[in-house]
Order: sequence, then structure tokens, then C-alpha cells
Amino acid sequence: MMRASDYFDVAMKFHGHKCPAMPLGLRAGAAAMNALGVERSQDKELVMLVETGDDHAAGCFVDGLMTITGCTYGKSNVKKTYYGKMAFTLIDTKNAKAVRVQLKPDFFGKMLNSPFVQQRKQGVLPQDVPAGITDPLVEGVMNRAEAEFLDIGPVVDYAFTKTKGTFDTGLCEACGERVFAHKLQDVGGKMLCIPCRDALTAAAE
Repeated sequence: MMRASDYFDVAMKFHGHKCPAMPLGLRAGAAAMNALGVERSQDKELVMLVETGDDHAAGCFVDGLMTITGCTYGKSNVKKTYYGKMAFTLIDTKNAKAVRVQLKPDFFGKMLNSPFVQQRKQGVLPQDVPAGITDPLVEGVMNRAEAEFLDIGPVVDYAFTKTKGTFDTGLCEACGERVFAHKLQDVGGKMLCIPCRDALTAAAE
């Protein structure tokens, strides 16, 4: 049984500031893992498809998700869809099962009207929002019942094809930097890295 509270301190250190959205990710990630009956991903046993983007409030949600699930960008087992939703799908690659979890729409709407978000809208940095505003919201997230704020979908079959990482490299014939081989591009008979290819293409236009 995954408990978000067990990961709160490490998530705070990783995330860098106290806010309500990161703990929401911890709680939602724990709920998904418990629904699937899985442990934290050591390698790529779990894969996560996150529906957030880069340019909207509450993106801190993803840091909570990554901390508790073990799905990270370094392991290449988390991907963003950029749908702009506070939702994600967690995939158990060993058993070919998945579950989708989202913040309940009403809860998410109320959250965006909280005093914390009002401060953020005025340009106050999250770490500068007074503790008297932030702490009760965070405690509320960590202690409320899942049914109050999460929609946990059914566990479904999910066919997943694992891909192997490459260990082969080569040198870009323009800049001389070492590149993983599958990212080298044949341009006019020369093997180029992507930036050098793009620079050559731009110069030719």
C-alpha cells in the first residue's frame, strides 16, 4: 500500500517550494499505484502519460507524481501529452494494465480560486506566499479522502511494447560532438547531429 505521506519530505526537497499542487500529485500517484497494486518503478516497470502542459497553473502536480511513482524523465518513462488537463494514465508494463486518474473538475475549479492561487495571479512567487495561506491548503490535500478530489478510473488492459535503449554512438561530422547513433542524420553523405542538421538547413534557405 503506497502512502503519500511517506514521500512528502523527499518530494518537498525535490520540488523546492511548498504548494498545494505537488502534494496533489503525491496523493493521485499513490491512488493510481494502489489501484494497480504496483510498487515504485525502479527502471521502466511503470510508464506514466501526464496530460498537463508547460504553461498553466498547477504544473507542480507532476513533481509529486514523479516522486512517488518513480516515473522520471531521466528513465524516459514519463511523457507529457500537453492536453492541459490535471490527469494522467499510469501503465503497469509487466502486467499490461493501466489506470487513469484525474482531479475532479469541481475540486480543480475551487482550487484555482484558493487564496494561494490568488497570490500567484498577482505575481507572488510560490515560496513567498505566506505560510498561513499555504500550510492549511497542503494539510487539507494530504488529509482529505480520495473520493473528495480524485476520479480514479477502472483498471484496463493496456498493450505496451517496450523499447530498448541504445548504447551505440558516433561523432557528428560538423561539430565533432559524440551523439547516440540513432539521432545522427545523414545529410548529403555526412552524419550530423540534429542541431548541426538544422543549422545547415537554415543556412540553405
